[in-house]
Parts: sequence; structure tokens; C-alpha cells
Amino acid sequence: MGNRGQTETGADARLNWVDVARGIGILAVVIGHVWTRGPLRDAMYSFHMPLFFLLSGLLSRPQPVARFTARQIAGQMRPYAAFLLLLILADQIIEPLKGGRPIFHVWPDDLLPILLGGYWLRGPYTIFWFVPCLMLARIAFNALLVRWPDPFDRRWFMLVPPVLALAYAAGWATPASPLGLVAVPMAFLLLWAGSAWARVRWRNGMAVPLALFSIAGLAGLLPTLNMKVGDYGWPIVSIVSAVASSLLIMRLSARITPFATPLAALGRASLVIMYLHVAMIHYLSPYLGKPWLLAIALTAPFAIDRLIRRSRRASALLL
Repeated sequence: MGNRGQTETGADARLNWVDVARGIGILAVVIGHVWTRGPLRDAMYSFHMPLFFLLSGLLSRPQPVARFTARQIAGQMRPYAAFLLLLILADQIIEPLKGGRPIFHVWPDDLLPILLGGYWLRGPYTIFWFVPCLMLARIAFNALLVRWPDPFDRRWFMLVPPVLALAYAAGWATPASPLGLVAVPMAFLLLWAGSAWARVRWRNGMAVPLALFSIAGLAGLLPTLNMKVGDYGWPIVSIVSAVASSLLIMRLSARITPFATPLAALGRASLVIMYLHVAMIHYLSPYLGKPWLLAIALTAPFAIDRLIRRSRRASALLL
């Protein structure tokens, strides 16, 4: 996620197209939170979160388990805690100025839902399930990837059905999800699918079946997804549609990279946009129309990301 050289060759070119795909993904996330109902919202929710998990899996490589786990916990939970604390403090100021009451206002009782996170964080904090879910899924996935580095190893295929059953069973059993835990089994499977896709050679004949599944999800022919609460639409079919849309976006991203600098820039700022965009929408929605909300929810966190990167200390804490 750091500065890149002028030449887009090898790893740099690969990271650039991944940034473009992330840019498309974060744009879809923000659109889905601005338009909270209707066909546009449903189209975005049909694929946007699976796309991020697939991209993470595509970039996964086996790493020493203890070191990777420690790095993930420190590197992901530090910005998580910092952004969450900043937003809670901001809410204590903003809501009284609006004549309202902060979301968390019963102390110390509210410490428990804050620590639980996930399902218990709503309003401006609603997206905070994603990063701990991704972190936990990556830790579990890496632990097995070290043992079975080939995602096409038959042992992976033996593991997939019970994990898939667990994913649906957990979602059906309860929407309550501390730190996004309910979505971890499905996130794990998407990481594996992304890792496997990295070894697949693209053939033009793949476009037609992928497009058919993708259109079914984007057009609202299938129930949409809400990974936060373990809702995956129709069993198998809805998640296959999400994967299909995501794979086509990856293919498109690789093709348009030389012309998609703004999308790549959004992709590189996707972490900060992910954390802050819902708060922008939450506080401004009574006063602004949806196109303005979309513009501000993208550009304000993007500008904050640029400012953070100018400071080594802020980058270490928040990125």
C-alpha cells in the first residue's frame, strides 16, 4: 500500500490492478450504504463484501503461523481500536450538538457492546465487523495454508463442505456476531476460493457462465447478501453469484488498470474509507441528498487518508 515506482511491471502491476478492484469494491460499499433500499442497494450487496475476501485470498501466501497471527492482531486491531475510539468520541460531541443523545451514553454498561463489536455496533459503527472478521478468517486460513499450500489439494475439498455447512448453520442460528465471528466460516471459504482462483488460467469461455450468475445477483433475481449477520441469500446460489461478479470485476480491473488511476487511488485508501464513510452518511443524511452523501463519504475519508500518510506516527497507528 506504499508508494509505487513509475514502471508497472511484475508485482507493481499486479498490486495496481488489485487496487483498482478494491476501488470498485469500496465504491460499491459506499453506494450500498447511501442507498439503503431498492435495486441499486441490492445490486451492491450482491457482491461487495465477498470481493474483498476473494482479493485477500488471492494475495495470500503461507506464512509462519505464530508470526503471521501476531502481525495480524497488532496490525489490524490497532487501527480498528483507534478509529472506533475516535468515532465514539466524535459521537459524544456531535449528537448533543444536534439535540440528540450519543449512541453509547450509559457508562460503564456500554463498554460490553463496544468490546463485543460486530452485531452490537450500529449506526456510524456498523462496518466495524469487517476487519476483525477478515483478520480471524485470515489467521485460520493461513494456519491451514501452511500445511496444505496447494488450494487444489484434495484435503481442501474435503474441508469445504463442513465449513460451508457451518457458515449457513451459524447464520441461521443467530445474527449476533461478536467481532464479526458469525461470518468467519464464509469468509474463510472466500479466502480459499480467491487463493484457488490465483492459480486458474483465464479462458474466454468462462465469461458466459460467470456473467449469467453475476447478472442474476445484480438484477435482484436472487436474494441479496448481508454477511455481517450471516445472511447469504439462497444457499450456494447467491454466494456463487457474488463470486462470479467478483471474478468478473477482477478481470475488468486487470484490463482497465492503465486508465483507472482514480479507482486505484480509492483502493489504496479503502481502509480509511471503510472505517469513516458510514459516519459521514449517518451524520449528514438528514441534511443532504444522496449524490452529495456519496461524494462526501468518498472524498472526505480519502482526504483524511492522504493526511494520515503524511505522518509516520499517524500511519503507524491508523494504517
